[in-house]
Parts: sequence; structure tokens; C-alpha cells
Amino acid sequence: MEKNTIIAVLLSVAILFGWMFLQPILSPPPETPAQNTTSGSAAPAPNESGAVSPVQPVVEAVQPAGTSTAGSSAAGVGTAEAGTAGNAGADAGTVTADLPGDAGAVTVPETEQQVTLETDLVRVVLSNAGGDMVSYQLKEHKDKGEMVEMILSAEKNAHAFTLAFGGLDAQPVDSLFRVSRPDPLTVEFSRDFSVAGSGGTFTLVKRYEFRNGEYMFRLTVSLTGASGFNFNNAAYTLGFGPQIGPSFQKLDQRYEYREYYTLINGKRRKEKAGEAAPTIIDTRFVWSAIAGKYFTAIAIPDNTLYQLAFSARPEPGLPAASRMYLVRPPVNAGTSDVFHFYLGPKNQENLGRYDIGDNSFKLRDLDISKAASSSGILAPLESLFKWLLQIFVKLIPNYGVAIILLTLLVKILLFPLTKKSSEASIKMQAIAPKIKELQEKYRSNPAKLNAELGALYKKEGHNPMSGCLPLLIQFPILISMYNLFNNHFDLRGAMFIPGWIPDLSLPESVLTFSAPLPLLGWDALRLLPFIYVGSQMLYGLATRTPEQQGNPSMKMMMYAMPLMFFFILYNVPSGLLVFWIFSNVFTLIQQVMLNKYLAAKKAAAIPEAEGPPPIIAPRRKKKR
Repeated sequence: MEKNTIIAVLLSVAILFGWMFLQPILSPPPETPAQNTTSGSAAPAPNESGAVSPVQPVVEAVQPAGTSTAGSSAAGVGTAEAGTAGNAGADAGTVTADLPGDAGAVTVPETEQQVTLETDLVRVVLSNAGGDMVSYQLKEHKDKGEMVEMILSAEKNAHAFTLAFGGLDAQPVDSLFRVSRPDPLTVEFSRDFSVAGSGGTFTLVKRYEFRNGEYMFRLTVSLTGASGFNFNNAAYTLGFGPQIGPSFQKLDQRYEYREYYTLINGKRRKEKAGEAAPTIIDTRFVWSAIAGKYFTAIAIPDNTLYQLAFSARPEPGLPAASRMYLVRPPVNAGTSDVFHFYLGPKNQENLGRYDIGDNSFKLRDLDISKAASSSGILAPLESLFKWLLQIFVKLIPNYGVAIILLTLLVKILLFPLTKKSSEASIKMQAIAPKIKELQEKYRSNPAKLNAELGALYKKEGHNPMSGCLPLLIQFPILISMYNLFNNHFDLRGAMFIPGWIPDLSLPESVLTFSAPLPLLGWDALRLLPFIYVGSQMLYGLATRTPEQQGNPSMKMMMYAMPLMFFFILYNVPSGLLVFWIFSNVFTLIQQVMLNKYLAAKKAAAIPEAEGPPPIIAPRRKKKR
């Protein structure tokens, strides 16, 4: 019995730790993305990494007469501002936004100007320096009391949705653009450029269109006025980076992470992001994504065969960087390319709208909800538990209570397995003396011992694996529930107990320290980990057998494991600990209910060592 129990416990710990710390083993291995460079080696890193760029055609901003050439600059791009017609008397340094019906063009500002617009869901800040995006905040989601910022910048104040003439080695354009506002939720940036020595000019336009009720927006990139656009085998590169929000201290790949996906031929692929050089993907894709634990940035290009690149090249001032590039192939005439970008929650409710056409852009059949789907062999099981959790939330609108109810339901469904495992344990205890006798008798003959043990198990009608197998069957269920309560988007900001557990996606705290504790690094005193240890030890005390009470190894296992998990689970989301605690509580209640049944079963299976109980003669009544 003791050996079998130890094997079961060690196997359980191995599986649980293997999931927590080697989770990628259970997920399908990522497909190796296609690599494509002219030499067959890794693609050249962007200039910011220090790589030497090939010679680029010099693209210059057209300089109107009488204006200064001082201003922004970029490699291969001129610094002069583009000329405009109309509004000649506008004040320098100001932007005049023409709404529909107004006539005339907009003056070119001499300093950077920012345009702020808002929908019911997002607050966006755009800059006329390159026509880039500076900020994208989600109104309905909070990060440390502030709106979640989806564009994390760095020391260099990097922007998102930059455009560079050429491939990945080209520097983004950062010169100042003209600004116009066709309507309150549309911003258009434009400027004129010329290629050195060509004598002709062309116009670049970046048009952003936002909609109420959408985390999606449309970005149209137009190049007009020239017979072709080919800058080192590419027309331009559109880049997103340097990192998606919200803010984080580190990426531990369990409680916060960045992953890279593409949808190719109807299947979601997990990609890698190179640090020294970008990872290049030449295969046609429907969408590409940078995904965090709760939020994601997704690019949906038009039907052009763009080259895709993911990069994790470090950025000064950021804990980690995650970039995505779309390289437009050369074009022989003017072009107007349409992109859709989703920056928002990584949940089925919001993403699924773009699969069924329930959106103002009329996008459909994108399978974009796969960006939020679980992966691995346990994904269907996790989806089932997510569905059950939503049912409980509809009945009782509190996610903490829903977690408890789902845990109770699972325990009830697993009760037959728990009962079978306990019965097998009792049976094993009953035949343990016979097993020990055989082990002593055939100590020097392992083959004979195995044969005799097999005959004994057959005679007693007992399978030695019958006690472990029910436990192993339960592990996929426990792992799926672990994943659900660690990653489910709807737990973010979900309150359980006001004043104590305001957010089930974060660790709770009863006291915040002024400085992190030495060695441990804890920044707060948390109550749930202590409750977890107590529940685990109570469960161990209630389920140990008399044989285990005097076993030093089992004692160490009973006390050492909860303490070890106390440190492992100290900073996990509180929803996860609520699940673990009540799982222990319900298991303890089940065990108490089984105790009487098991005691009777054990009495019938294990003969009394001291023979039948003594017969006591009845006492005679005294005569009156």
C-alpha cells in the first residue's frame, strides 16, 4: 500500500509540475515559420538594432518655397515639409481640421501636432509626425485605476503603425504631415515626397477610420502620383510596436506573456519572434496577432500577398518588446491598401463578432476568435468548463460564486472515481500482509515474485492500478480548470468579496508592504495562500490511513507539499486559489462522507488479527 501510494503521489506531483512549468509540452509544437531572404539566411534586422542597411533610394519630402528645412529626419528621407494649396494665412504650428462641407486644404504645422478622438470604447491619440498612433486606451478596462493603454512606448517614445519606404531595414518616416478630419471619427494624414534624381513627386496618405462600438479600426495607405513604387524590392513596411499593453513588470509566460499567431489555411499557427533578426513569414495569411494574457493586437490585411515579420528585439525602457511588420511588395502604379486592426480584449464575445458579420465594417468568416481560443489537447475540455462557468454566472452574477459552484459540480461528477479509488486503497490494505509475505519469500527470485503477485491479484480480484488510474483520469480535468481560472478574460476586474477580493484575475491582499520582502520579493500580505495551506493539510489529515501515520515519508509528503505549493501559488490570481481551496474543502467533505462506508468495507476485507470478539455472559437479574 505504502509503495503504491507514494508512486501515485509522486506521479501526481510530476504531472502537475510538468503542466505549470513545462506547459508548452502539452500544447502542439509550433510550426516552423517560413524563412525567406535573398541569400537564404535570416532576414536583416531593422536599423535600430545596429545592422547595416543596403543602399536605399533617397526619398525626400517636397520643400515648398520659403520654408525652413529644419525639422524631423529619417535615414533616406528628407526633412523639408510638403507644400500645400490654400489656407496660406493660417498660423504656424496649428492644425486646421476641415469637417465635411468645408472647402480648402490644411496648413502644414511647423511642430508636431497630436489629434485626439474618442469613441464609446476607446480614446485614441494620433501624431502628424509620420502619421503614427501614440496612444490607444480602452475605456471599459482598467490598469491600476487608469484606462488600459494598448500601445506601450519606451525611452525613445516609439510610435505604432509607422510606415517606412522599403523593407524591414528601412527607417520609418517621421516627418510632419498635413492633417484633415473628414468626420469626427476619421483622421487623414498626407504629404508629398520625391525620389532623388527622378524629378517627379508622389503623395502618401494614411487614413484612420474609427467606429463607435468597435475595437476594430480601418487604416488605408495610399500612394499616388508616380508610375511605380519599388524601394529595394518593397513599396513600404507598416510596423506595429514596440509592445502591446497593459503594463507589466515581466513576462513569466504563465501569468503574463506575449504570443504570436497567424491564421493560415484555416488553422491557427503559433509563431516565434526573433530577437536578433525578425522571423519572416511569406505564406499568405488571413490575420496575424500579438497576444497577451487578456488583450491582443490583430492585423487583417487586404488580399495583397504581404510579407509578415515578428520581432522581439529589445527596446530601451521596456521589460520586453513585441513587434509586427507588414511588408508591401513593389507596385507598378498607384495603390490604396486597406488594413483592419483590432486592439482590444482577447475574448470570444468581442472577437466572435468578426466571424459572423456582426460589426460595422461588415467583416465576417475571419476565424478571428481563434486568437482567443485555448490550444493543446485539453482545449475542448477547457471550453466546456468555460461554458458551464457562464451558465452559473447567469444564475448568480458573481464569478467567485460561479467558480465555487463549478468546482462543486465537478467534484460531484468525479465522486464515482473518488469512491473507486478509495475502495481500491482499502482492498490494497487488505492484501498488503500477503504481498509482504511473498516479497520476503521470493526476495532473491524477482521473476517468481512477479508471477506469484499476479496470481494473488487475480485470486483477490484486484488490479493494482485501479487506485491510481482514477486519480490520473482526474488530472486533465484539474489542469483544464487551472487554465480556465488562470486565463479566463471575464475574471479580469470581476469582484468576489468587496474590500478583500476585488479582482479575481489578480492576487488579493490584506496588507501592502512599503518595500518588497528580502529574498521572497513579496510586496503584500495575502490571506488566500494561508487558507489554501490549511485546507490542504486538513485534507491530508482526514484522508491518511493508520499505516501512513507512522510513516516518516508520508508525513513529510503531507506537510512539505502544501508548504511548497504555498510559495508557488502565493502570487497567482485569486480566482485560481478560490478554486484550489474549495476543491480541497469539497474533497474533504466527500472523504468524511465516505469514512463510514470505507470503515465497513475495510472491516469486511481485513480479517481481525485477534480472533472473534469475546463472549460476555448476560447478567442475571436479582430476585426481589
